[in-house]
Amino acid sequence: MSEHEPPHIAVSVDVAVFTERDAHPMVVLIERGNEPYEGSWALPGGFVEIDEDLPDAASRELAEETGLVVPASELTQVGAYGAPGRDPRMRVVSVVYWAFVPGLQDPVGGSDAASSRLILV
Repeated sequence: MSEHEPPHIAVSVDVAVFTERDAHPMVVLIERGNEPYEGSWALPGGFVEIDEDLPDAASRELAEETGLVVPASELTQVGAYGAPGRDPRMRVVSVVYWAFVPGLQDPVGGSDAASSRLILV
């Protein structure tokens, strides 16, 4: 790579969606259906499309992996994480969002998520 060529870095989004059931806090997690980390539990998320704004990508990925629809306008950015080596496929910077949704329906695994469920926090 020349000194004028930008580095190749992917951008992803992750979404922490919280709700409450019987006075207990819950968070939505997905079981990863593909490598890397197939079978592990994670926040819903994925890569940002080239023509997509970050909150829109977060809302889309949440819907694809859990069936839950939370508009981008209801997501709050938490931070960005990009330690080298955190994703074995390539250098990835992940922007994380969160939302609290009272009365949230049960999530259903979809896209590259083998399953999705509410987990007691």
